[in-house]
Amino acid sequence: MTEKRRPDGLQEFSSAEITALSHLYRGDVYRSTVWRSRLDTTTNWAVVTLGVALSVTFASPEASPVPLILVGVLILFFLALEARRYRYFNVWSARSRWMEQHFFAPMLLDGDLHTEENWQRVLATDYLRPVYHISFATALARRIKRNYLWILLIQLMAYLGKLTIHPIGASSWQIFVGRADIGPIPGEIVLLTGLIYISVFFAAAVWSTREDERRHESRAAAADALG
Repeated sequence: MTEKRRPDGLQEFSSAEITALSHLYRGDVYRSTVWRSRLDTTTNWAVVTLGVALSVTFASPEASPVPLILVGVLILFFLALEARRYRYFNVWSARSRWMEQHFFAPMLLDGDLHTEENWQRVLATDYLRPVYHISFATALARRIKRNYLWILLIQLMAYLGKLTIHPIGASSWQIFVGRADIGPIPGEIVLLTGLIYISVFFAAAVWSTREDERRHESRAAAADALG
């Protein structure tokens, strides 16, 4: 890439280089859009699966609440699959955002063709040696916070509602717990497992929120230092 420097040390690009960067940006936006649609597809699978479990469970007062528990396994599978897809989406999204921040924004703000020095080296390194920008745990926690926590809350409310009202309203705690029995597994164990299950997801959502806030603050502090 031809390097032309302004008196202030910032780099300028030729018209051909700007055109190439524009096409590169458009390609990354397209790929991020494709992977974003795949995230929606996985979420839809989880919602539809939960809907089927709700239909089966509430089809009659005598229907078992077990399908609402089993569907949790499928939801976990979809969550893991979506977290993997989110890591790919994040790669393309981060690249296009990087160009927006360091190439297009300076042109719009200053009305001149220049960028921050060495930003293109970071981008070039990412193209030469592509890596995930976030860990699988971070991707998992973000998808929980944005989508799957609400799906799991609906699953939990439906399960507790089923135990409460079917086949008739539970008149005591013992009856409520007894309805949660699964074969030789006592209802207390089932309910405790469910409590741990939902608590882990709540903790992941809180952790994701705090981590994202910490990253945002560190980036803002770095930008202020450079400014």
